[in-house]
Amino acid sequence: MRPHVRAGGRYRFEEGEIEVDSIVPITLEQITPRLARECGFAGVSDLLKVAKHGPGENVYLVEFHYIAPKSGRR
Repeated sequence: MRPHVRAGGRYRFEEGEIEVDSIVPITLEQITPRLARECGFAGVSDLLKVAKHGPGENVYLVEFHYIAPKSGRR
């Protein structure tokens, strides 16, 4: 229905964090095989199995980068 992250937000994982760079609304038609592969999936159907939540009427392309944990941090 709406993004649950925000651009500039940092989200902690078991090891390290991700920081969201951008959130762009797109259409389902804009999810191409090339985009799916760039996101680490074999194809569009594999991406949608993981990424689709609810009715899938709103689609967002979320770009982010990984931030490794600082040494000595526990």
